[in-house]
Amino acid sequence: MFLPCTPAEIERLGWDAPDVILVSGDAYIDSPFSGVAVIGRVLTSAGFRVAIIAQPDITSPDDIRRLGQPRLFWGVSGGCVDSMVANYTATCKKRHQDDFTPGGENTARPDRAVIAYCNLIRSAFKPCKPIVIGGIEASLRRVAHYDFWSDTVRRPLLFDAKADILVYGMAERTVTSLAHALRAAQEWRTLRGLCYALPATSDALPQGALNLPDFDAVAAPTDAGRAAFLDMFRIFAANQEPRTAKPLLQRVDTRCLVHNPPDLPISSADLDAVYALPFMLDAHPCHAAKGKVRALDTIRFSLTTHRGCYGECNFCAIAMHQGRRVVSRSESSVLEEAHRMTRHSKFTGIMQDVGGPTANMYGFECERKIRHGACPDKRCLFPSCCHALAPNHAPQLELLKKLRHTPGVRKVFVASGIRPDLIAADKHNGARYVDELAAHHVSGQLKLAPEHSEKRVLDAMGKPHTDALMSFKELFDSANKKHGLKQFLTYYFIAAHPECGDDDMRALKRFASQELHLSPEQVQIFTPTPSTWSTAMYYTGINPFTGCPAHVTRGLRAKQEQKDILAPAARL
Repeated sequence: MFLPCTPAEIERLGWDAPDVILVSGDAYIDSPFSGVAVIGRVLTSAGFRVAIIAQPDITSPDDIRRLGQPRLFWGVSGGCVDSMVANYTATCKKRHQDDFTPGGENTARPDRAVIAYCNLIRSAFKPCKPIVIGGIEASLRRVAHYDFWSDTVRRPLLFDAKADILVYGMAERTVTSLAHALRAAQEWRTLRGLCYALPATSDALPQGALNLPDFDAVAAPTDAGRAAFLDMFRIFAANQEPRTAKPLLQRVDTRCLVHNPPDLPISSADLDAVYALPFMLDAHPCHAAKGKVRALDTIRFSLTTHRGCYGECNFCAIAMHQGRRVVSRSESSVLEEAHRMTRHSKFTGIMQDVGGPTANMYGFECERKIRHGACPDKRCLFPSCCHALAPNHAPQLELLKKLRHTPGVRKVFVASGIRPDLIAADKHNGARYVDELAAHHVSGQLKLAPEHSEKRVLDAMGKPHTDALMSFKELFDSANKKHGLKQFLTYYFIAAHPECGDDDMRALKRFASQELHLSPEQVQIFTPTPSTWSTAMYYTGINPFTGCPAHVTRGLRAKQEQKDILAPAARL
C-alpha cells in the first residue's frame, strides 16, 4: 500500500489528520531510491501517520491545502536533485526533460523548490505547523553557500526558506527522533544532524561551538570576502566527521545559524531495516493520468548495496551528504530484496544495477575509520589508495554470484561507477572482479569516470592519475577477449573545471585518441554546486590545497568552447 496522497485515501484510513505531511519536488515514487519515500516509510514504521504531497501547484493554495495541516510538522524536500541542477544545464539553459515528473516534461518543479514550497505552506496556513526542510537541496545549502545560478553567496537555506528546522544528511534517525520529540513536546535542539536559528545574543547558543565567518563577511564581493568564504568552507568541511565534529555557529544579520554535529553513521543492521520496508516500487496512482515517470526505468529494479563514499572527489558532494564512511548492507538483506523484486508483477528478470555511489566500495572499510572516524589530514584514495583501507572485492563478487543465481533472475548488471584505483589496489581479487564483471555484469557498456588526463587538473579534482585507468582497460579488454565478448568502456569527462584550460582539454583529446582510442561523447561542463571544494575554488579563484591563484574558466561561451575542443558535436 502506498502512503496516502489524496483526501480519499486519508478517509479510507480513518485518519482525522496525518502526523506529518511530506512535500516533494519529485513525483511520489515509492522506492528506496526516493528520499521522501524512505523518510515516509521510516516514520510510518515508527508509528507515525505520514502523507505525501508531490509536486504541488505553487500558483494556488488549493493543492497544498488538500490534506489539511499535519499534527506535528511539514517536511519539505526539493526532490532527489537540487532543483536548480534539475532545471538548468551547466550553460544555464532550461532543461526540457525531468525524469522525476510524470510525462517527463520539466514543468512541475519550481526553481529553488524548497523556498517555493515553504512560502506556499506559510501563505496557505496561518498559524502554520513547524516546517522541517531536508533532502539534497537543503543538506548542501545548510550554511552560507555560493550559488552559481545567481552568481552570489546566499544565506543558509533555513533563513531564505523561513523554515523552522533543517535536517541534513540521509536523516532517517534524525527525523524520527525529531518526530518523537515534537509529539512528546520535548527538547529537540540537541539532536545530531540538524540546524536551527536563534537570536545572535541568545544565552541558548551551544557552548564550545566554532564560529564560522559571518554571512556579511563571506558574501562580500571582494578579495577579503572570498578569503573569508574559503576560511568558512575549511572550518565547515573539517567538522563533518561525526566522531570529532563540533557545533558550528554562523551569524546572519541579527540571528545565528546553529549547526549541530552530523549524526553518527547508521549501522548495517539499521540500513538493512530501511531496505526491508514495504516499498511498492512504483509511482503513486495519482500520477497515472499525467504519464509515465521515466526514472522508474532505471531505479525500479536496481539494488543499493551500500551508503557513503570515501572517494571524496572535489566536485562531488556525496561525502558531505552521505558521509565519508561506507556502510554496507548485509548479503542476506540484499538477497532478500532481490527475492521480493522477482515477485513483482513487472519484473522481467533483469536487475538494472547493483551498487551505490561507487559500485566497488561494497563490503570493506578502514577499521581505523570505523573505530575513530575519518582521518582529518588525509583521504582514503587521494593521491593514492591508503594502505589501511585494504580493498577487497571478494564480498561483492560473492554477492553478485548469488544474485545471478537467484531464481527468476536472468541478468544482473553493474551500472554504477567503478573506481579503477580500488581494483588496482586489490592484489588478491581485483583482476578477478574485472573478469567477473565482463563475463556476467555488463550490459554492452561499462561506465568509468576518469574526468580528465592531466595531472594539474586531476589534482584539483581530487582524482587519481591515469595509471589505474589504463590498467583497468587492459584487464577489461583481456576479459572480453577471453569470453568472446564485444563490450565497451564509456568514459565520462569534465570540461572547464577549475585549473583546466584550453591546452589541458587539447591534451585530454590527445590522450583519449591515442590511449583510449576513442572520440569522447560523454562530456559535461563543470557545474559549481553548493558544498564542494571545487565550487569554493571556482568562486574564490584560489586553489585551497596549494594556496595559489587557480585558473578558472568563466563565461558560458568560454566554457562551451572548452568542451567543444574535446567533443564538438556533444553540445549541452
